[in-house]
Amino acid sequence: MKHDIAWIEGHGQRLGLVPTLGGGVAEWTVRHGGVDTHLWRPWNRVSDDRYTLASFAMLPWSNRISGGGFEQGGRFIPMAVNRLGEPYPIHGDGWLQAWDWQRPQIHVAEMRLQSRHHGGNPYAYDALQRFELVADGLVQTVAVTHRGDAPMPHGLGLHPWFPRTPRGTVTARVDGTWLSGADPIPTGHTHELPADWNLTRAAPMHGSFIDNGFSGWDGCATIAWPERGLSLQLTMDPLTTPRGPLAPAYCLVYRPAQGEAFCFEPITQPIDAFHLPGRPGLVELHHGETLMCRVHWRIDTGTPS
Repeated sequence: MKHDIAWIEGHGQRLGLVPTLGGGVAEWTVRHGGVDTHLWRPWNRVSDDRYTLASFAMLPWSNRISGGGFEQGGRFIPMAVNRLGEPYPIHGDGWLQAWDWQRPQIHVAEMRLQSRHHGGNPYAYDALQRFELVADGLVQTVAVTHRGDAPMPHGLGLHPWFPRTPRGTVTARVDGTWLSGADPIPTGHTHELPADWNLTRAAPMHGSFIDNGFSGWDGCATIAWPERGLSLQLTMDPLTTPRGPLAPAYCLVYRPAQGEAFCFEPITQPIDAFHLPGRPGLVELHHGETLMCRVHWRIDTGTPS
């Protein structure tokens, strides 16, 4: 299937969306040094694999769920595997469906999805993604509204892929991380960060393998490419929930041993939160209630080379 790219532009930036491919992002560029520079690793415009996109939204929950499902309201809710090669359901199902889109302004795009038990899963919801190019970058909003009869736990996340350069780093204030065994399902939590995992000290994006969630995040982070004279600073606002604002607390880093890209993911709940004590970060929504997150990506072209 051919997937067309829908474009918005403004303030020296261009953002391309692929509504029919999971409501994902094809590319985001800024005019820098006389050329259009990619801020997220661009989609190759060929593959249907969502992992080749520049970014996609994770909803109505993010990351992985172990155990074949979870308990809710005194009964077991089964969840099916949804990606080839993955032993667990991953990243919700919004990224697996086609979205409708509109461009209310040349620099603004909105995509909407009505999902009802996609692939036989238990979730029924409406979702919104909004992208606005502003003077200093991009404001990205994601929201999910529960349409099922019974209350269900929800979470949100963004899954951007960043170009990996030799001197690239990620800086974020965190206080701990979940450790895992052979797969990313948490086996324990520690406040002792491995030396090259320490996001508070500008962790390099080359090093030991990371596919782990971090706790105590304050909602701010910087992705820096010194050799490009460029950085991205992101701020995740307090979440909008039916019971009041909820401060950001979790992020995830995926740093493969090899490859052209890495991930820093703002998320509302850690990996397998459905099975962690207290279900950290998950928000139970009743019919008609909405969970929303907003992230402001600020472009800084003053990073020294």
